[in-house]
Amino acid sequence: MKPALVLLVDDEEELRRSTAQSLDLAGFAVRDFSGAETALDFITQGFNGVLITDIRMPGMDGMTLMNRVRDIDPDIPVILATGHGDVQLAVKAMREGAYDFIEKPFNAQALADVAARAIDRRRLVLENRRLRAVAGKRDDIETRLPGRTQAIIDLRYRLRAVAPTDADVLIIGDTGTGKEVAARALHDLSGRATKPFVVINCAALPVHLIESELFGHEAGSFPGAIKARYGKFEHARGGTVLLDEIGSMPLDLQARFLRVIQDRVITRLGSNEAVPLDVRFIATSKADLEAEVAAGRFRADLLYRLNVVTLRLPSLAARRADIPLLFLQLVSEAAARYRRDDLQVSPQMLADIARRDWPGNVRELRNAADRYVLGLGFSPADEDAGPAQAARLADRVAQFERGVIAGALVASGGNLKPVYESLGISRKTLYEKMQRYGLDKRELGEQEPVDPEADV
Repeated sequence: MKPALVLLVDDEEELRRSTAQSLDLAGFAVRDFSGAETALDFITQGFNGVLITDIRMPGMDGMTLMNRVRDIDPDIPVILATGHGDVQLAVKAMREGAYDFIEKPFNAQALADVAARAIDRRRLVLENRRLRAVAGKRDDIETRLPGRTQAIIDLRYRLRAVAPTDADVLIIGDTGTGKEVAARALHDLSGRATKPFVVINCAALPVHLIESELFGHEAGSFPGAIKARYGKFEHARGGTVLLDEIGSMPLDLQARFLRVIQDRVITRLGSNEAVPLDVRFIATSKADLEAEVAAGRFRADLLYRLNVVTLRLPSLAARRADIPLLFLQLVSEAAARYRRDDLQVSPQMLADIARRDWPGNVRELRNAADRYVLGLGFSPADEDAGPAQAARLADRVAQFERGVIAGALVASGGNLKPVYESLGISRKTLYEKMQRYGLDKRELGEQEPVDPEADV
């Protein structure tokens, strides 16, 4: 297992440097940062270490940083450094998942002791994950991208094959299918896992500062450039750069970026010196880049440089049988995140969820799971719905019967025999009711045609 790392975040330079030095003398490997955003580049699900952060900082504060870290992996220990007035806030943070807090001014040995305990806990978590994988249970990639349909099984196989290499990867998929999740998995399973994972949102780059943000600049290279600055590419040296929605990158910048991918060198603004660049590029796009090339909005030569390997993430519509499994996992994660008891999800509800359209894919399904755990239903309309209007008895009975059958189909994985046996009806009666209610076991379980004569 890789050596544990302490990430230290504090905007007070003198205090940060002295704290880093004391932790270094105590035997820890330490990286210190003046801002939260830079530290986040080192946080992945496979991160082996702990985060120590001040609460009060300009820009992203310590509480926000903790929540961002927990979104990536809730088992990463976060230790908060607090001023006297922030103790109540730190206690609240511990209820929300912080590992511990230490009040300023703190004793160096006390901080080292807390960090050592946190690292031991993190090592135990990672070792348990490894042992589960060895025992034949779900490995890390299957935990991140669960499912049993062939489309997602094939995707996981390709991820495992490509991840250990340095090949650049293009990930194509609709909004919410998990493109960044797949990109982080590629990084975490590579030899670059301990180096930065830098996300660049190509659709949100400031127009007048794009080149400076990406390539960096020398002092005096433009008005306001008081001192030299590393760009995001240079900051990611040794690690991975994720170019999110690369199809949104302006054409003139695409030409310069092509050379970066081809030659692995950059030149800062205001400089003539080429800087070698050791990074792996992963790009994502919800648009078909070949169509964008045909429309003249994307460079063909850049596309051919990027798609050494192309991974396509299936939408939920393409793997509808995975929806119940995904929803159950997301409900479990939401219950842990909101500190709620595990909730039971009825087979009838799972069947209803499996039949719904989810244009926002896993992201939309996750929001539905959050609402369900918070007691708000699983559809936004549920929150505003008033009392249900009275329905005819026959309609109510039909709705109940449909839900029972659909739930039984989900529970059996689409296998008809245990359904009609458990419900005490004949195979023919079950088939007739499935036709009447528009139930198709291909959408609720196995990928097979419904055969009324088959004993399954």
